Amino acid sequence: MSKLVIIAADQIEIASLIRGWSHTRTAAQRHHVDLFENGDVVVGIGGIGPVAARIAADTAYKHCGGDVRAVLSVGFAGALDPEMKVGDIFEPAKIICAADDTEIINSGGKGILVSAGAVAGKDAKLSMLKRYGADAVDMEAYSVADVARIYSVPFRAIKVVSDERDFPMPPMGRFINEQGRFRTGSFIIYSLIRPRIWPTVANLARNSHRAADALCARLKQEIGSAVNADAKLRQISEMSR
Repeated sequence: MSKLVIIAADQIEIASLIRGWSHTRTAAQRHHVDLFENGDVVVGIGGIGPVAARIAADTAYKHCGGDVRAVLSVGFAGALDPEMKVGDIFEPAKIICAADDTEIINSGGKGILVSAGAVAGKDAKLSMLKRYGADAVDMEAYSVADVARIYSVPFRAIKVVSDERDFPMPPMGRFINEQGRFRTGSFIIYSLIRPRIWPTVANLARNSHRAADALCARLKQEIGSAVNADAKLRQISEMSR
């Protein structure tokens, strides 16, 4: 049975989706990729950033023996469009790599997503909005899309807004290690001794929770639709015998 592969950066983004799924951990290129499986769906979580995303997508594809019907890049994104709000689902038609301005066209969707190499604060968001006319920014979608393109597998990105355009993002990038893992303990210590950012950190936590709930609801719908489609195809196949 061909698999639907879903790639996320961090477990927090899709925790309620994968609760109770079987779990394995695979070492790959000095990284580790957590694989969660349920039926014909495989979720790969490899860490934050383009390198970690590429490794996760490649690892998940090979774990499935190449029998993959589609690859989805999912997770948090920062809004560049001021009309986009926390919890909004965004499925772009075009993904641009900020490192070299190359593009990949998504299957369906609307608007533009920029994949950057670092967490984008307000100034970086405004710069990317002016340069690309994009709607949102993430760090992983382009890398996942490129792996899907290499293996000739259909690809889509399903992102959820976790921070709006003018959100005063703390310096999150300094707490992401070389393997793309967020050093939560270090960030907590950093925040505790800086009372002025407590309201921002609290808002970030609330926004992340709200975004994760919206994303998981959308993905459950996506998986349910795929299951129904497969069931109809099997029924048609049996009737034609």
